[in-house]
Order: sequence, then C-alpha cells, then structure tokens
Amino acid sequence: MRPVNFYLTHALAAGALLSSCAAALAQTPKPLWELGVVGGGVSTPAYPGSADRSSRGLVLPYLVYRGKIFRSDESGIGARLFRSDVAEFDVGFAASLPARSDDVEARRGMPSLGTLVEFGPRLKWTLSRPTQGSRVRADLPLRTVIEGRGGLRNRGWTFAPRVIYEADDLGNGWSGSAHVGLVAANDKLNDYFYGVRPEFAAAARPAYDAKAGLVLARAGGSLERQINPGLRMFGYLWYENYALSANDASPLLKKDSGVSGGIGFIWTFARSARSAND
Repeated sequence: MRPVNFYLTHALAAGALLSSCAAALAQTPKPLWELGVVGGGVSTPAYPGSADRSSRGLVLPYLVYRGKIFRSDESGIGARLFRSDVAEFDVGFAASLPARSDDVEARRGMPSLGTLVEFGPRLKWTLSRPTQGSRVRADLPLRTVIEGRGGLRNRGWTFAPRVIYEADDLGNGWSGSAHVGLVAANDKLNDYFYGVRPEFAAAARPAYDAKAGLVLARAGGSLERQINPGLRMFGYLWYENYALSANDASPLLKKDSGVSGGIGFIWTFARSARSAND
C-alpha cells in the first residue's frame, strides 16, 4: 500500500496526500470552497519496511470545501462534529493506492495489496500557540481499514497519534509544518502486510503469523510557498523507523528505516467570494 501514492500509514489517496503536504496553516480569511488542480511526484517504500520503492507522478482535481460540518480541506475529508478554541473532533477518510506484488521482490507470488480506505474518528487538540501564526497540536486518529478489491473487506484498524507544529508565515511567502508520531495496528491489519500464509512460503520467505503492535515511528516536515494568489508549490520529507516494529521477525520486513519525499503544486483557478464560517 502506498501514499499517499501513499501507503496506509501515511494518512492519505494519492491526491489527498499531495494536497495535505501543503499542511501549513492556510491564509485567513479562507474561502468557503476552492477548485483547482494538484500535481506532483512522490517516492516512497512500496510498503513500510519494504526494500523496493515506488515512484509516481500525479495530476488530479483539487477541491476544498470548508463547511461547518462537512469538510474537504488541508486536514482531510470528513465531518466535523465538534469544535472549540482548543479541540476538534471529526470523522474522516483517508485512502491509499494498490501495490502489485509482482513489483515487490519480497512479495512475489503473493496476493497484491489492494486499494485501502480508512474511516474513523479523530481528535485534534491544540497544545500551545508559540506565536500568533503558529501552533502545536496533537492528532489522535483511530480508523478501520477497508479493502476495495473484489468487494469490500475489513482489514483491521490503525491508530496513528502524532504531534504537529504548524507555522503559517516563515517569511517571503513560506509556510511549513513538522511532526513526530507513531503508527500501530491490530493483528489483522499487520497480518495483511507482514503475514505469510503457508501456501506462499518459500525458502527465503518462511510462513509467518503477524501480531498486533507498533508498525513504525515517523518524523517529517513539509514546506509550502505561495507563488501568487492562485499558485502554491510544496514539498515534504518523511523519515520512518521500523526497528521497534512488533513484526520485525517477518520475512517481508526488509529494512529498519525508510524515507519518503515529494514535490508538487496546487493551482487554484476558482474560489467562492463567501468566506468559510470556521
């Protein structure tokens, strides 16, 4: 599974990831809706711990809607059920593109990883506001994971807490964010990625039954620059460590760490005159 482009643990469909990589605080006041195009290129491990990489270029529609309840914005897609000065609670979605096992040496001959959709609640808590244009917040998403290949199948659940620093003005049109976090999953989801059923076992890939627990620890950041009112450029870089993974004994976990990165643009060609009522 990949990101965002993106595999599950990154928090998004490829287009959603590219959009969210512009993850700094947006300018205010924000329009109720925006329409445009998002594009870019990403490179990431084929799945967490894979020795093979996946690179992809994308150009996709970009739609932002900042309603009181239903929202599609820099934080993702979902329904915001509660908001105060320090806390926000929503139910949202994220997705990942499929990964063909024929393209991954360690998984050759095994079933491919299908398109995955995450759905579930998330609590966002503002921990501090160091300056007027910055904040530190905690994100606590708990999501069930559904595979869409050949019908809908529940693949388990994931919990991905992280702490994020966001700054909306670094000077000269730049904004940015940085984060640290963990990703954990139940035994069912970990087995989807790291389990090897007996019929797929080989000399270099013994049978393995995955267990619940930590998938990875992650640190990363993104930068965005406003070129003009309709055009933004962005880039991101993530470092992931799998050394403490609950399934470090899996024959499919080939590396102790991995790096993902990407660059892209967002071209907004239409926006509402009405401002969002945040």
